[in-house]
Amino acid sequence: MQIKFRDVNYGIVEARAVIQLEGGLFLNEITILRKDNEILVELPVKSFKAKDGKIHSMDIITFENDDKKTLFILEVKNAYIEWRKKLRKIRVYDSQ
Repeated sequence: MQIKFRDVNYGIVEARAVIQLEGGLFLNEITILRKDNEILVELPVKSFKAKDGKIHSMDIITFENDDKKTLFILEVKNAYIEWRKKLRKIRVYDSQ
């Protein structure tokens, strides 16, 4: 599994990840968040409005069990931390 990150730096969103699962099979829009100084991984979700007007959401990625989901999230999180160590953020402040 190869993971590529790109910086977003918008609000609590740190980066987005694209994961190559197999040759030619990519998984997009995995979001890396920073809330309360903690790094979180958010998996893609599909939201839709039903006929009754309620908004429902459905996970795009499903796992066999919670252990596999936790391991997947930890793998993405650890890859992000390693990537961030290699590519540090540069913050620019305007004095005006």
